[in-house]
Amino acid sequence: MSFNLRAAILQNVSGNSEEQVEATIQDAIQSGEEKMLPGLGVLFEVFWKQADPQAKDLVINEIADGLK
Repeated sequence: MSFNLRAAILQNVSGNSEEQVEATIQDAIQSGEEKMLPGLGVLFEVFWKQADPQAKDLVINEIADGLK
């Protein structure tokens, strides 16, 4: 049986308000649980697909700075 984790995550958060999305992200980060990482990855993918080049550059710079 094949399970599409990406689709399941998207279905779970589809229609969420900005506040709900923020709470989901905060909860995932604060919990520190490895099982939350795929969900954060899917949310990042959603951002990346709709972001303009300037927003992408900003995120890349922030991540690179945070890894120093």
